[in-house]
Amino acid sequence: MSDPDCLAAIEAAIRSASGNAFTLESARPVSGGCINQAMVVEGGGLSYFVKLNRATAADMFTAEADGLAAIAATGTFRVPAVVASGKSDDRAFLVLEHLDLRPLASAQDGERFAEALAAMHTVEGEHFGWPRDNYIGNSTQHNTESDNWARFFALQRIAPQLALARSKGYEGELQRLGQRLIDRIPALFLDYRPHPSLLHGDLWHGNAAMTADGQAALFDPAVHHGDRESDLAMSELFGGFPASFYATYRRALPLDHEYETRKHLYALYHVMNHLNIFGRGYLSETLRLCRRLM
Repeated sequence: MSDPDCLAAIEAAIRSASGNAFTLESARPVSGGCINQAMVVEGGGLSYFVKLNRATAADMFTAEADGLAAIAATGTFRVPAVVASGKSDDRAFLVLEHLDLRPLASAQDGERFAEALAAMHTVEGEHFGWPRDNYIGNSTQHNTESDNWARFFALQRIAPQLALARSKGYEGELQRLGQRLIDRIPALFLDYRPHPSLLHGDLWHGNAAMTADGQAALFDPAVHHGDRESDLAMSELFGGFPASFYATYRRALPLDHEYETRKHLYALYHVMNHLNIFGRGYLSETLRLCRRLM
């Protein structure tokens, strides 16, 4: 974290990007989630948020910058501006604007965040998917564009996670149920035709916040165009959003009556990804969701 060569590279990248005489005076580690290390670097009254990972993970930061730019372009959420990125020996880094953020806590926070999310979901693409693959955690998220959402979700969300699980030794019932479920997914969309909304893609409470001046903020995206229900389903997985968030969103953009069934499909993608990243502790929930959907 405090490698002098890495800090020197970060300082040089900030100076080159900002055109100022930034001199790095301090660097302190902060929480950066489960995938990356993070720190705040300061100098001359300026501060920046820096994410670090192994050099081979540099494409993750390129994808993150792409997603942040896409959300920023909608004008719906406050997102940290991308300042610079680079490598130093075996480390890759991404330098972001350092925002003063706090968790969603009040009913008013929930309402403001829901209004921003509903507005972002009205921004639509021509196809489902995204012009490039990106990442969900440290797993590759496949985004080859398609006009068929059910097929897209089956073949580019569930199937790759199932194959990754097999490569990690999760055989047996998971593979049997998973393959059957892939065939069944189109039946969940017989009377429902989602639009290709711009999605955050990893919308749990740890990637959502409010700024000090009360703006809804998003970060750590896994953007793509898809069914807006999938963002809502992810937000329910680990709690943390006020009840006012769901009520306000449904008033702005009502949900289809079969959302309560499909949300388990969308949850399965993220739970299976947790299985593949964090291990066997997520196997029973993965199997429970598969059985429920069958």
